[in-house]
Amino acid sequence: KKKLIPDKFVKRDEHNYRFYSEEIVEFLDDVKALLSANFSIEELSLLVNQQINLSYEEKKKIVEQKINEIDDIQKRLRKSKKFLRAILEGKAYFQTKC
Repeated sequence: KKKLIPDKFVKRDEHNYRFYSEEIVEFLDDVKALLSANFSIEELSLLVNQQINLSYEEKKKIVEQKINEIDDIQKRLRKSKKFLRAILEGKAYFQTKC
């Protein structure tokens, strides 16, 4: 159990069924944005789980690390894109045997 949804968004009725407040929609949009930035479930849990209680500085470090990972991915993609354009322009060739 990862406790990704904070308790403030979850209530229980008289039959102990869960129901969620409307504010959870915005929270889930934020979670989707983090997932699309390649955050793992474990990383998300560290950021939102109130029982873990990470400091702001610790959370900031996690986010900064993810930004650095994204920067590295973007650099590799730019290099790949440049190579592919060079192939299309006839300035580069594949060096493999089929």
